[in-house]
Amino acid sequence: MSKKKFSVNGTFKDSVNTVKFLTERKQFIDSAPAVLPTRTDDFGVNKVAKSLHPKEQKLVISRIEEHADIAKSYYFNSEAPLAYFKAGQYLTFKLEIGNSVVTRSYSIASSPASALNGEYQITVKRIADGFVSDYILDSWKVGDEVTAYAPEGNMTYNPLRDAKSIVAIAGGSGITPFLSLARAIEQGDEDCTLTLLYGCRTSGEILFKTELDSLSEKNEKINVIYVLSHSDEEGYEKGFVGADIIKKYAPDGNYSIFICGPGGMYKFLEAELPKLDKERKYIRFEVFSSGKKTEDPKEYSITVINRGEETVIKASSSETVLCAFERAGIVVPARCHTGECGFCRSKLVSGKVYIPEGEDKRRIADMQFNFIHPCCCYPESDLVIRIN
Repeated sequence: MSKKKFSVNGTFKDSVNTVKFLTERKQFIDSAPAVLPTRTDDFGVNKVAKSLHPKEQKLVISRIEEHADIAKSYYFNSEAPLAYFKAGQYLTFKLEIGNSVVTRSYSIASSPASALNGEYQITVKRIADGFVSDYILDSWKVGDEVTAYAPEGNMTYNPLRDAKSIVAIAGGSGITPFLSLARAIEQGDEDCTLTLLYGCRTSGEILFKTELDSLSEKNEKINVIYVLSHSDEEGYEKGFVGADIIKKYAPDGNYSIFICGPGGMYKFLEAELPKLDKERKYIRFEVFSSGKKTEDPKEYSITVINRGEETVIKASSSETVLCAFERAGIVVPARCHTGECGFCRSKLVSGKVYIPEGEDKRRIADMQFNFIHPCCCYPESDLVIRIN
């Protein structure tokens, strides 16, 4: 094997200067005091990071607004400045319900400017067998302190990625991120146009109708159309928000589609959106979990390994692994409950889980090495899972 010779350009003077520099730097470091002259919390960049991404926020319920016995809006303030957010993001709340420690995410309905004025707003709608929604609607009252994490979520308008015209499709309480966007447009914080197609069963289930109508009348960038699926009333579109209604009201030229609503609406739109012949990058779904309903639920056991300690809990095939953790009082970091954020990522040591189609958002490496997101996995056998 032949040997290759390499040479490095340089001079003896360069070496001498380097040694001198290193010696002087060491002397300077050794002579410095052991305590930092400025606390790291006082650095400007750290202050900004902490204000935008606090680990937790202690919020106080300042007022509650009822919506025709089907939902409630909760308004929060705090002694500390509230973390800023983009219209379309959500807050994740940490709750203790009995022996359970749970997290749930709710889209922020208020405008981003409201955070600068010290207020958040979310809206919670009662759903059948809603473990957390029932607790919130029946228990939260003015003056209560609750814990929330920093705002998160990616269903936000970005002029580098999205078309300047947005067609938003909302169903039920899925109106909240688009109410936030409409408010931001009205206040001049977002530079886009919004065509809002809001689907409900009847006109009595429309949330924030008075404000939405006012925003639409005042601002030419905002257009609101209501679509009723179970009522034939004058002044409303009839049926479901599909390709025909989107084509009827979509603006000329290119537009992005943002979607937020119940699982049934997502399933319906999966067959309708291809009819529009739009590039996939212009279609944005808010993440959701469709849930798995089993006619004959089966009960399994889960052995949970947490830092070397093992706990055996019961789990039903009709609810997610994370829900089983929560009911058993096992604390697992979690945010979105839809597999997107990855906070609850855990190791599936043994057993089999079911992940609904379209909800497996794991990295390829996680699939190869058997890591799962418990928030969107349903047990199909006894499991052994390592958490944290």
